[in-house]
Amino acid sequence: MLAGRALSDSIEGIVVGYFLWTLSSGAYSSISNDIGSEVQWGTLERHVTTPFGFAPVALLKGIAKLVRTFLTSVVILIGMLLVTGTELAFPPVTVVVVASASVASVLGLGFAAGGITVLYKRVGTWLGLLQFGFVILVSAPVFSIPWLRALPLAHGSALLQRVMVDGTRLWEFDIVELGVLFAIAGVYLTGGYVVFHYATRRARRLGVLGDY
Repeated sequence: MLAGRALSDSIEGIVVGYFLWTLSSGAYSSISNDIGSEVQWGTLERHVTTPFGFAPVALLKGIAKLVRTFLTSVVILIGMLLVTGTELAFPPVTVVVVASASVASVLGLGFAAGGITVLYKRVGTWLGLLQFGFVILVSAPVFSIPWLRALPLAHGSALLQRVMVDGTRLWEFDIVELGVLFAIAGVYLTGGYVVFHYATRRARRLGVLGDY
């Protein structure tokens, strides 16, 4: 009922939307929940003391878990296709590029949430509720309301629908559409990374990094 017409027009739209939602939820929680667990376990300092720095380690761990989440989401997608009897196009390169760029913005949100967790500690439950808002972003009507493209997931979801439902290949997209997709991914990922970096620095200055 929350999804609206963007997903309820066809069973194909629901399948693609759920695939992207599982992927984005996994990307978001791969950083925010992982850092929250490190805070609760009392093992956060081992990342801070690495010669690579806390933020790069968290980024690489998030990317590794994103790859695992992508494989899990593909298995779920195959199960949905078998259950519903739906046929979708799945050009590997196009799906990976569009889905990865779409989820990169959510990865940035996960970084920002992780930084808030480091600074304020017990906010994991509240931050976890935010992933249910991804349903609204996945189903945002970007074609009728163009400014919604600036939101994370919204533009990428629309392009992924065209890839998997209509069979559009990567080279068939307009260069402006792809440019907007990668620009949104870069802005949110960079912004989340900056928030995470400064939140951890502030936590160290305040001496609350070791509080659990």
